[in-house]
Amino acid sequence: MTERAWVSWSCGKDSALALAKIRADGDDVVGLVTTVVNDAEVAGSGVPVELLRRQAAALGLPVETVDLPWPCPNEVYEQRMSLVWRGMRRRGDTSVVFGDLFLTDIRAYREQTLHGTGLTPLFPLWGRPTGELAREMLDLGTRAVVVCVDPAQAPPEIAGRTWDEDLLRDLPADVDPCGENGEFHTFVTDGPGFAAPVEITVAGIAERDGFVHALLEPRQPVPVI
Repeated sequence: MTERAWVSWSCGKDSALALAKIRADGDDVVGLVTTVVNDAEVAGSGVPVELLRRQAAALGLPVETVDLPWPCPNEVYEQRMSLVWRGMRRRGDTSVVFGDLFLTDIRAYREQTLHGTGLTPLFPLWGRPTGELAREMLDLGTRAVVVCVDPAQAPPEIAGRTWDEDLLRDLPADVDPCGENGEFHTFVTDGPGFAAPVEITVAGIAERDGFVHALLEPRQPVPVI
């Protein structure tokens, strides 16, 4: 059966590859769904909502944002997401695609939250070796920048760097190349399905809530003189 799928979209490289995989399977991707904080930035990474919308436009997909307070109690998160899942099912959608790779507790939580909604959780990248996945992403033309780093797990100086072969080579051996343990998060600027790159500028680096963030801004076009 052809799926009518929404992609749980983090703005990062794993979500982008999961989207590419589900499209390659011939399923109908209805849109992207993303949690945001105070309608200003993407939850977890701090990416400005304006850049999220530019990603969605480049992919030719609508994006549904779920606004959360900060800090956000888990019951509030689950209540708001439940409303989203019910709305999707009423519209005839069938599944939600996640870019998770190997964390079994996260997968179990996703499956639990969708249980009884009529929506099927899909994990097209699940169980693949992350070093292999990282190189597949790069081979497919994925371009991304590191936007958030947990300095307790990864070198803080990688914030703002391009996620590429050089960065993978520089990562300590105990840091997952895809950042699946929460070591870092990325923002995809180009890759499979993008009609055009999302042009960005790294305007600075800041520490917030124990994490190191690259402050992204849309790159302004060069004026024609």
